[in-house]
Amino acid sequence: MDEQALLGLNPNADSDFRQRALAYFEQLKISPDAWQVCAEALAQRTYRYSELTTIQQQLIRETLISWLQAQMLNPQPEKTFIRNKAAQVFALLFVTEYLTKWPKFFFDILSVVDLNPRGVDLYLRILMAVDSELVDRDVVHTSEEARRNTLIKDTMREQCIPNLVESWYQILQNYQYNNSEVTCQCLEVVGAYVSWIDLSLIANDRFINMLLGHMSIEVLREEACDCLFEIVNKGMDPVDKMKLVESLCQVLQSAGFFSIDQEEDVDFLARFSKLVNGMGQSLIVSWTKLIKNGDIKNAQEALQAIETKVALMLQLLIHEDDDISSNIIGFCYDYLHILKQLTVLSDQQKANVEAIMLAVMKKLTYDEEYNFENEGEDEAMFVEYRKQLKLLLDRLAQVSPELLLASVRRVFSSTLQNWQTTRFMEVEVAIRLLYMLAEALPVSHGAHFSGDVSKASALQDMMRTLVTSGVSSYQHTSVTLEFFETVVRYEKFFTVEPQHIPCVLMAFLDHRGLRHSSAKVRSRTAYLFSRFVKSLNKQMNPFIEDILNRIQDLLELSPPENGYQSLLSSDDQLFIYETAGVLIVNSEYPAERKQALMRNLLTPLMEKFKILLEKLMLAQDEERQASLADCLNHAVGFASRTSKAFSNKQTVKQCGCSEVYLDCLQTFLPALSCPLQKDVLRSGVRTFLHRMIICLEEEVLPFIPPASEHMLKDCEAKDLQEFIPLINQITAKFKVQVSPFLQQMFMPLLHAIFEVLLRPAEENDQSAALEKQMLRRSYFAFLQTVTGSGMSEVIANQGAENVERVLVTVIQGAVEYPDPIAQKTCFIILSKLVELWGGKDGPVGFADFVYKHIVPACFLAPLKQTFDLADAQTVLALSECAVTLKTIHLKRGPECVQYLQQEYLPSLQVAPEIIQEFCQALQQPDAKVFKNYLKVFFQRAKP
Repeated sequence: MDEQALLGLNPNADSDFRQRALAYFEQLKISPDAWQVCAEALAQRTYRYSELTTIQQQLIRETLISWLQAQMLNPQPEKTFIRNKAAQVFALLFVTEYLTKWPKFFFDILSVVDLNPRGVDLYLRILMAVDSELVDRDVVHTSEEARRNTLIKDTMREQCIPNLVESWYQILQNYQYNNSEVTCQCLEVVGAYVSWIDLSLIANDRFINMLLGHMSIEVLREEACDCLFEIVNKGMDPVDKMKLVESLCQVLQSAGFFSIDQEEDVDFLARFSKLVNGMGQSLIVSWTKLIKNGDIKNAQEALQAIETKVALMLQLLIHEDDDISSNIIGFCYDYLHILKQLTVLSDQQKANVEAIMLAVMKKLTYDEEYNFENEGEDEAMFVEYRKQLKLLLDRLAQVSPELLLASVRRVFSSTLQNWQTTRFMEVEVAIRLLYMLAEALPVSHGAHFSGDVSKASALQDMMRTLVTSGVSSYQHTSVTLEFFETVVRYEKFFTVEPQHIPCVLMAFLDHRGLRHSSAKVRSRTAYLFSRFVKSLNKQMNPFIEDILNRIQDLLELSPPENGYQSLLSSDDQLFIYETAGVLIVNSEYPAERKQALMRNLLTPLMEKFKILLEKLMLAQDEERQASLADCLNHAVGFASRTSKAFSNKQTVKQCGCSEVYLDCLQTFLPALSCPLQKDVLRSGVRTFLHRMIICLEEEVLPFIPPASEHMLKDCEAKDLQEFIPLINQITAKFKVQVSPFLQQMFMPLLHAIFEVLLRPAEENDQSAALEKQMLRRSYFAFLQTVTGSGMSEVIANQGAENVERVLVTVIQGAVEYPDPIAQKTCFIILSKLVELWGGKDGPVGFADFVYKHIVPACFLAPLKQTFDLADAQTVLALSECAVTLKTIHLKRGPECVQYLQQEYLPSLQVAPEIIQEFCQALQQPDAKVFKNYLKVFFQRAKP
């Protein structure tokens, strides 16, 4: 709407504005889109409606009813989106006026529309819009709106619901044979309202018989099915629900609906499956309630009713259409849950369990159309469906683990016996079932091959068949992947039968695994191979040299210019490097041999790195620079990944590998001075330094100052944010050892941080604001690490002016920025500094700073409107604020209480009795008491 024109409606508007308004509305009258414009304006601006006069509001009501009357006479119906928008406007007006000014809302509408098809269409759309406003769980309502909606529903139940239900019946009866669109709309309305109106108005002979009649009319039956589902789903007394479901089932069965093999319409069957699922689950809920209430007789009847639906459930579960099958899984799952609770199963129940098991095994199978190379939406849906089936399999294992194990073993053995002549999907599912047993039959720490002898021998038998049958050579990616997944899942098998390790290693290393023609298989195998080697490192010793020789070509760093397409991506190569590192470190070789092998592994990387860095320095083309930098970064990443095999410096020393990693450092650090592609290179070297601090400990220290100097040049917020954790790691680990270095680089680091924080940014630049917020957090985390590591002298030795500047930034962080994570850190720093410097022998002037700045910060921060005490992070910040005040009291004693009592709190206009109460709480020995009090204190203080 024209905002300027609307100003002319103001009684005090000048004549120009009024003329403009009149012209605008005259134009709007003749515009074909006028109704839509007005509807949208009303829908978007309901808050203004309450400001209108009673006469104006009455005019809007009359206008809407007039519009509705006009729709009966129009030669052409309005477009669908306009009818929906109109319904939305009616619904908004309804929730605003029904309880007060328009109690006859529905009667007025019904008197206008009668049984006119266009009027009925709008009436039904309005009903759906009203239902959406009142009960749609996807719409977030305030507690006030929720209360209002409950009151509206209660009033409707009393005043108009019976009339509405009667109108629905008339509509259905009138239009069921000659207007399927209106009939389906009406069925949708009944289904929506049934959840919150008296069920007896709908669940009665005349309605149910009509709905069952609709089940035989092709254009209505899907909607009728959904409507019956909503009726069945309605919460009610368990015995009544059982009778309702049973009567429905009898009628549906006698009408032939249970003979689903005669039905070809899969869309209808999917809805019917959902209805059967609803009926089955409703009966199970009834059974559960009756058992809980001790009503054994009716519970027995309910169980009998459930059992009679199992045959139908199985037909739907095994249906070739996955949607139909998927819709019945809930009933199936809950039925198995009942069987799990029964002490003894009848023969029929055991047969049902077996039938479900066979159905699940069959339905887990891929179909011919599944596209493994280019998985789309259909494939994603099948993967989700498989997950549902897996839950059923897990539940089957709880009901009858022996039966599941025996069934899987039978399918697995018969399939693998003839795998060469069996279709890929059957081979894949046989191996998949073995894989799924690992979770279905849970044990601690994968100990499937000890304990229960029959289970262990069955699994051992299947694993032996898997690795000796030659099925790893099957020419289909799904089978290959399932083979490797299963081998790794049951790695404990190879500690029991280690003689099979060589043939599995060969499968990993040849054309079946890491050299497979499919990139997808190669990639997944790289990860699985790493896991396999790590989990069996003790058994790997005889094969180490052979493996290292065979993976040599996979370790090559492929520079961009050679055009050679390597078998593995750089991410995959990370796993191969890690595997090589693990093999060397965990081997039983003497230290010299380990050192030689590690040098063989890392030297090619270092040599390539030097060559590529020289090429990067000379590269002109930006694209080439980027690809060279990526390659350099990969080299550093690979070296870094080999070190994951070491837990600490001791193992690095024991393997004699310190020297080779120091050589790597010497090789990689020059990259920091490269003016090109700084972000990529710095990121890689920084990660490597993090690893070396763990692996080499103090041997890394000489490299830190020059590295830091380079990393602080030409910094962006992100660079600093990533650099600070490195300094924090060094500070926390080496403490006093790095004090001279920290004192030297403290102010340069702070200057770099402040320079970035003070850079101007666009007002609406969200990403720049977020980067600064994250940098601020990193800065405070750095100060927290320094103070928390007992290194406060690093700050103290920066000169009085700098110390004050740092302290002021901490106060600002605690008070001025609405970031509870940073505020919490700031209060931790302040309480630590008070603990260290707040006593009588603290630095000159610090006591004054405590009273002038730290104490006020503890009050000003929580009093800010942005300090939300309902937010969990903010409550943590307040908790640290309480610790700060307690620490001040601890260090300054009665002087602190006196200052609060006589100076500071009176200056905030706090009442004397509250001041007294505050000071008493502060002096309590239990810190928790004061923390709780402080929250209440600020909750009271805030308006």
